[in-house]
Amino acid sequence: ICADCGFEWSAGESAATATVVRDSNGNLLQAGDTVTVIKDLKVKGSSIPLKQGTLIRNIRLVEDDAEHIEGNSEKIKGLVLKTCFLRKA
Repeated sequence: ICADCGFEWSAGESAATATVVRDSNGNLLQAGDTVTVIKDLKVKGSSIPLKQGTLIRNIRLVEDDAEHIEGNSEKIKGLVLKTCFLRKA
């Protein structure tokens, strides 16, 4: 039930609107997955780049955005990455 307008929708409708997040190879990504960086990336605000093959563990999906995920590497915490530079590990 919507708190603003009182609209009621079924559980099937809310599941159908869920965002599908895919990696560069088209594999489905879910919260908690581990992904690998497929090319060297510069990180804004840090002098340490993300090298190819770096593991990003325990990812979180950004709500209503199929193109970005949040995660942590061993050296850099709080990363927001585009899925086109990642593949499922």
